This record gives sequence, structure tokens and C-alpha cells, in this order.
Amino acid sequence: MGPKVVPEVVLNSGHSMAMLGFGTAAVPLPPHDELIPVFIAAIEAGYRHFDTAALYGSEEALGIALAQAQHQGLIKNRGEIFVTTKLWCTDAHPNLVLPALKKSLQRLGLEYVDLYLIHFPVRLRQGIEGNISKGDVLPFDTKGTWGAMEECSKLGLAKSIGVSNFGVMKLSELQQNATITPALNQVEMNVAWQQGNLLKFCQEKGIHLSAWSPLGANGASWGTLAVMESPVLKDIAITTGKSVPQIALRWILEQGVTPVVKSFNKVRMKENLQIFDWKLSEADLVKIKQIPQRRALLAREFVTEDGPYKSLEDLWDGEV
Repeated sequence: MGPKVVPEVVLNSGHSMAMLGFGTAAVPLPPHDELIPVFIAAIEAGYRHFDTAALYGSEEALGIALAQAQHQGLIKNRGEIFVTTKLWCTDAHPNLVLPALKKSLQRLGLEYVDLYLIHFPVRLRQGIEGNISKGDVLPFDTKGTWGAMEECSKLGLAKSIGVSNFGVMKLSELQQNATITPALNQVEMNVAWQQGNLLKFCQEKGIHLSAWSPLGANGASWGTLAVMESPVLKDIAITTGKSVPQIALRWILEQGVTPVVKSFNKVRMKENLQIFDWKLSEADLVKIKQIPQRRALLAREFVTEDGPYKSLEDLWDGEV
């Protein structure tokens, strides 16, 4: 499978991105010597878009894997790979954004990332690790933080910039002061959390949507079985001869959204790539629309009596 197996989308920044991302988060994170061959196997399978974050602890292993893949001739140059990383909440202070990106680049061994995202619309007190306690969640400085993201873009350290886990209200607020419109918003999205309002808003504003947890992250402590165990998807799988994950991913693609998949299993890695040469029927799409809706990751730890988000509705702009 060559690199052209995955179609691309052109972001509002003018840069192209493969319409299927390979996620690198895992809890617990396997050691580097296990991760590096996984990432190389993903490149061999045909993945060219990799999604990491300062929080995940996988930046260094990904960087080593990319260097090795180039050395082995699996990729010709850096330009063939699209790398996303994210600014964690403890660095979501205007003066810490650029230093945080520089640290990520150092870990990745890269001169630039293709996409840099604000991980959450949340600012935490510097240096916190583990549980969040009183006074740790600070008001989020949207204007200042986004201004610093724009600086990263102007310096060429991030080809495109965007956000993650932002709802309609928070995106609107950001846009009021932005010189550069976010290229992308990466959010929880799958058949059991379809994000219709947010999708419509982003399409109107020219912001591309990317879906994390496209299969419901059912192995994670916060995940849901609503995707993989969906009777609707199981029925469609029988009639189409496709797997439940393939149907779930194909549905996201047909919304014009880029799924970020995470499987360290070589067979599933390849299966997840086989979603581009067929379509769901109108009848199937109607059935999928009927699936009950519920957000899986609530991020309750960011809701505090003394902080800016006093309820889940505040944090998620009413979409819970």
C-alpha cells in the first residue's frame, strides 16, 4: 500500500492532511522499544498522518520512528508525513505556548509540526500532575493563548494551528479576536455522539473537524461500548460484509470529518485503512441517525466550584 491510499483534505491554512489519522495515546503507555515498531508498522501499512500530544508521552517514540522509517526508505522525506501535537493545559498560559511547542519539537526531533492544537479550553496552574484540587483550574485566556498560537504559526514552527474539545460558544469567542481562523477542531465524535450542531458550525466557518474516539474508546476507563456493541452497526455489518469499526469510521468520513484511529494491532491497523472505496446506503445513514446520543468523556475534573467552569454545561457549551 502506497502513501496515496488515503485521500487528503486541504485545510483553511492551505496545507493538505490525510483523511485518516493514527493516534498514539495509550494508558498505560507501552515503553519506547514497543511503541517505535508499532509506529513503523503503521507507516508500512499506509498511515501518513500521526496524532500525538505533550500529555501522551509518545512524542519521542514517534520522532524516533519517523527518523527510522525515513532511514529505511519507507518514506522519502519529512514532507510525506503529517504530524499533529497538542498544548497541554498546564502550558495554556500565553507566555508558555511557544516554549511548550519548542519542547514538543525537541522531543519529536522535528523542525516543525504540521498542526498544533490547544488540547482543551482549560488553563491549569503550572506544574500540576495528577489530581486537580482547589485553585488549580484558572480562567482560560482565549485571546492571549490563541495570539501565542498565531505566533507559532508565523514563526513556521506549526504549519497549521487549531483547537481540540472546543464547543460552538468557545470557538465563537476565539474567532472574535483571531487573525488566523483555527484550521481544525478535534473533538469526541462517533455514531453515539454525532456532534451535529458543532459540525454544522465548523462547516460554516471553514474549520475542519477531526474525530477522536471514533470507535468509542471502549477499552479506556471513560470509554463507551455504544459504538462497538451497537445493534444498528452490527446489523449493517451483516448486510454489507464490513466490520463494525469499518462502518463506524466510514460514517465519520461521510460527514466530511477525519477520524483518528488508534490500534496497535497490525491486522486492525490494515482493516481501518479499508474504508475509502465503498459507501453506506441512505437507509443505513438513516438508521445510524437513530442511535441514542451520549458524550463519553465528561472531563469532570475541570469542573470546580472556584474555577471558570462550574458545571459540565459550562465546560461543553451545553452539549453533554
